Amino acid sequence: MIRPIVKDPLFLSIPSKKASKEDLYIVQDLKDTLMVHRDHCVGMAANMIGYSKRIIIASTGFADLILINPEIVKKSESYETEEGCLSLKGTRKTIRYNRITVVYQDESFHPKRKEFTGALAQIIQHECDHCEGILI
Repeated sequence: MIRPIVKDPLFLSIPSKKASKEDLYIVQDLKDTLMVHRDHCVGMAANMIGYSKRIIIASTGFADLILINPEIVKKSESYETEEGCLSLKGTRKTIRYNRITVVYQDESFHPKRKEFTGALAQIIQHECDHCEGILI
């Protein structure tokens, strides 16, 4: 289901709770909502569509990647950048890392550990910030 984008900074600043198998319906809502915003959005966190759960989606350019309960466990090669967000007006400067390692669960709740680089790493960092209640 396509969900409205949450713009309330108070809600967005609350750290999200760990997701469980009962929360899998949120994945489809993230996919549907990203689809209608694809021309100007490359990722979303569940709290952006009203669910305070640790689930994110990132566009890889040819497919969408779902990360459930993501945690960045390693990062390197920092750089300064400026980012926008559907939930917030304008852009903000932030520090990101070109190379990150993330532990997460896939849609079948199988544990994964993967290294991401470049633009995809930046998207994942932005969405993980959402999970932590960090507004960038």
